Amino acid sequence: MDLNQQFYEGMQPQEYVDQMQSHQNDFLYIYEHFSTQVEDVPLFENVQNKQWRALVLTEDWCGDAMLNLPIFLRISEAGQIDTRFFLRNDNPELMDRYLTNGTSRSIPKIILIDPEGKEAAVWGPRAPELEQYVTDSLTNLPDKEAPDYEEKRREVLLFVTKAFRDNQDLWKYVYEDMKQTLQS
Repeated sequence: MDLNQQFYEGMQPQEYVDQMQSHQNDFLYIYEHFSTQVEDVPLFENVQNKQWRALVLTEDWCGDAMLNLPIFLRISEAGQIDTRFFLRNDNPELMDRYLTNGTSRSIPKIILIDPEGKEAAVWGPRAPELEQYVTDSLTNLPDKEAPDYEEKRREVLLFVTKAFRDNQDLWKYVYEDMKQTLQS
C-alpha cells in the first residue's frame, strides 16, 4: 500500500466534520476550546520543517475520536501537518495495517508520513492515562450475562463521553502524549 497515494484519497478536515452525525457538536466544542501552548512553538517549528502529512483513521461514532481529533487538528495547524481523514469501516486495508496490539481495529489512528510517503510516526488510539481512565470506568460493570449489563455499559460510556468533552485534564493527557509522538 502506497501511503503517499492513499493520502490524497482522504477527506479534508472540514469535509470530515461536515459529514459527522454522532459527535459533531462535542467535537467542535473541544476544537473551539482547546489551543496549543506557546512554549511548544519550537516543537511545531521542527514539525513544520519535516513537512509531515497525516492520514487519520476514524469514525464519527467513536468517543475517542471525538476527544482526540480536535486536539490533533490544533496540533496539525500549529505544525502545518496536511491532514486527511479516512473512515475505518470504508478503508479495511488501511485499518488492518494499523491494528492495535495486532488484533483490534481501535480508532482513531494517526499515521504521520514524510514528503516521500514513508511512515514517520503513528499515534492512537488513546493516551495511556485515558486508557486507564476508561478501564477504571468499566471495572464495576455487571457480568456480561447479567440482564442489566448493556444498560449499565451504555450509562458508563455516556459518562465517559461526557468526561471526554468536559474534563480538560483529559485533554492535556492527549496533548502531551501526541507531543511525545511528534518528538520521537
